[in-house]
Amino acid sequence: MSIEVYRDAYGVPHLRAADPAELAFAQGRVTAYDRAWQLEVERHRAQGTTAAFLGAAETGWDVFVRRARLADTARRCLARLAETDPETAEWVRAYADGVNDGLAEGARRAPEFAATGLEPGRWEAWTPLAVWLSTHILFAGFPTKLWREQVATGLGEEWTELFAADGPATAGSNGWLVAGERTASGAALVAGDPHRFIEAPGVYQQIRLACPAYDVVGLAVPGVPGLAHFGHTGPVAWAITNAMADYQDLYRERLRRTAGGGVEAYGPDGWRPAAAHTETVEVSGGEPVLVEVVETGRGPVITGDAPDGPGAEWEGLSLRYVPRVTGRLGFEVLPRLLAARTVAEVDSALDGWVEPVNVVLAADTEGGLLHRVAGHVPVRDRSNSLRPVPAWEPAHAWGPEPAPLPRAEVTDGHAVMANARGIAAPLGVEFAPPHRADRIAELLGASDAWTAEATAAVHRDTDNRAAARLLAAVEATGGEGAGGLSPAARRVRERLLAWDRRMDADSADAGLFAAVRGAVVRRLAAHEVFAGLREPGPYPELFRPWLYLGPRVGLALETLLVAGPVPAADVDRIVREALEETGAGEPPAVWGATHRLAPWQALPHPDDDRWPGLAGDHDCVLSTSSAPGYTDRSARASAARYVWDLADRERSGWIVPFGASGVAGDPHHEDQLPLWLRGELAPVTTDWNRLTKEQG
Repeated sequence: MSIEVYRDAYGVPHLRAADPAELAFAQGRVTAYDRAWQLEVERHRAQGTTAAFLGAAETGWDVFVRRARLADTARRCLARLAETDPETAEWVRAYADGVNDGLAEGARRAPEFAATGLEPGRWEAWTPLAVWLSTHILFAGFPTKLWREQVATGLGEEWTELFAADGPATAGSNGWLVAGERTASGAALVAGDPHRFIEAPGVYQQIRLACPAYDVVGLAVPGVPGLAHFGHTGPVAWAITNAMADYQDLYRERLRRTAGGGVEAYGPDGWRPAAAHTETVEVSGGEPVLVEVVETGRGPVITGDAPDGPGAEWEGLSLRYVPRVTGRLGFEVLPRLLAARTVAEVDSALDGWVEPVNVVLAADTEGGLLHRVAGHVPVRDRSNSLRPVPAWEPAHAWGPEPAPLPRAEVTDGHAVMANARGIAAPLGVEFAPPHRADRIAELLGASDAWTAEATAAVHRDTDNRAAARLLAAVEATGGEGAGGLSPAARRVRERLLAWDRRMDADSADAGLFAAVRGAVVRRLAAHEVFAGLREPGPYPELFRPWLYLGPRVGLALETLLVAGPVPAADVDRIVREALEETGAGEPPAVWGATHRLAPWQALPHPDDDRWPGLAGDHDCVLSTSSAPGYTDRSARASAARYVWDLADRERSGWIVPFGASGVAGDPHHEDQLPLWLRGELAPVTTDWNRLTKEQG
C-alpha cells in the first residue's frame, strides 16, 4: 500500500493514498491509533455489550440496543448495500480492516484498556453502520412522545404540546452560509457548529482525506468512514444541522404468549406471530441480565416485561425506524460526497441520504448555493408524530413513499439553519425557539464584507434573547404597595433590568439572572397544577432525561410565563418569591463559576472539578445547555466549530473541544480546549510542505 500520514501543528491527521479503498483503510487505521478506546466503546455501545466492562450503570443502554436490534439492522443494511452498491460496501469494509490493523497498537497507548481489562475486539464490515445507528437512534427524540403521553394523562389532553421546545436530550446546531456577494473575497463562506452532548474524546474528528480522486478536509464521526456532515473538497463545501424532523414512531402493542412458548402481537389483521428470542447482557461485577427480544410487524418492542406461561398477555411499545424498515442507512452517499466538485453533485448525492434528517447548506467556487432538507421521513397520520399510537389501527401505517423534502433559495445573500421552524417545518412537531436563528441572521446582516476570521465572532455571540420574557415578568413586579418587594429583592430587580443580557462567563449579572431563573423554574415545577407530572412514567431508566418535569419546565419557561395552566397571579407571585430568595441569599457568583463543562466519559475523570467555566446558554448562538433550576453544569455545547472559505481553503478554520488524540497524556489530547473556550479556530493547513510526515 502507498499510504502516507502527515500531521499538522495540532496533530490532525492528513492522509494520502493511491485510491479511495486504500484511503478508507488509512482512515480506519489512523483513527484506531488515535482513538482506540473511543472506537471500542462505540463498538460495544453499538452491539449492546458495554455493561460487560463498564458495569451495571450501562445495562439499560445495552438492553435497549438489544431490544431495538441495532446490530442486526446494521447487518441488514450492509447486506443491502452490498447488493445495490458493492463498491461502497467494499469501501466500508476497507475502513473496518484499517481499524483492525491499527487497534492493537492504539490500545497499547490507551490506559483505559488496562484499567477495565478490556481486550480490543474485531470490527466487522457492518460495525461502522452499527456505530452510526447507535449514535443517532435517539437523535430524533422519540422519547418525547412518551413525555407527551405523560402530559396528556397527568395534566390533560389540551396541554399535550404545552412543553414544546428543543428537548433536553435532542441535538441541535447552528449553521449559516454567506454568499459571495456578501464576503470580502467574493466567494462564499459556510460556517456553524453542531451542538451535541460533549464527550471526551470528542464526537467529531478533524481529518483530511486525499487520493487522486479527491482531497477533502472535514469532520468525521470516529468509527465511520468519510465525512458525512461537514466537509470542504476545495471546489465545494457543505454542512448540516438537525432538521428536527419526526421520522420514528412508537406503537402500543398488545402481546401474548402462545402455548408453544412463542409470542403473538395484535395488529390490524388480528393476532399474528411475532419474532422472539432471548439474549444475555453480561454485567461486570453483577449477574447477567436475560433480555427477551420481540419484534412485531411494526418494529422491535423496546418496553414492557413479558410474563411467563401460555396465554399470558402484556403491553409494550414497539419502535419503528427507517433503516429497520427499508434496510437502508444511506452510506452510499458518503463516497459521493467526497468526490463532489459542485453544489449540484452534493445535491444529487444527498438524494440518497436516510438518517438523521438534516438541513443542508452548501456552496461552490462557481457561485452555486444549496439550502435543502436531506433524509427519509415517512408519510403517516399526524397523530403518529405526537404520541404512541395503537398498533392495531390501520390508520397509523406508513405510506409506501417518503415525504417530499423541502428546499429553499438563498435570499438576502445569506441563509441560516439553527433548528428553528424553517424549511423543515412540514416534517416535524417541535423545533428550537427562533432566538439563535434570528440572532445569526441579524449579525450577518451587519456586514457585506465577511471573512473567515470575522465569522468566528458569530460563533462567540452570547446575547440571550430567551431572557426577554422572564425579564418582562421581573419588570412587572415593580411597586412598593401591598405585595411590594423588599429592598434586597428590588436591588436584584434593578440589576437584572439594567443587564445587557449577555451570558458571558465573567458576568456577575448573568450569574444573577441564572439564579433568579432557577428559582422561578423550581417554583413553577412545584406548582400544584403539575402534581400529575411529578413522577416519570413506567418506562425504562434510559428515557428518564426526556421525562423529568423540572428540566421540561426550564426549557418551556418562556411559554409557561405567559400561557399554560399556571394562573397569571401565581406566575407573578412565583417571580416575586424568586427575587426575594435571590436577594436574601449569598450574592450569586459569576456565570462561569457554576456554568462549567460536564463532558461524558466512559470512565469518568477522578477530578470532575477540573473542567472550566463556560460562556453562553441554551438559546445563545454560543449554545451551552444546562438544566436551569437543577444544575448549571453544561453537558451539551458545540461539539465542533468550523468556517469553510470557498476563496481559499487555507483561510478556513475548525476547532473541537479537546484535541485530535483520544490518548491521555498525548500532546494533542486537549491542546485545542483553550481555543475552543475562547471561541477561536485552529487553522486548516492543506500545504503538504507545512505538515509533518509520520515515519513507518
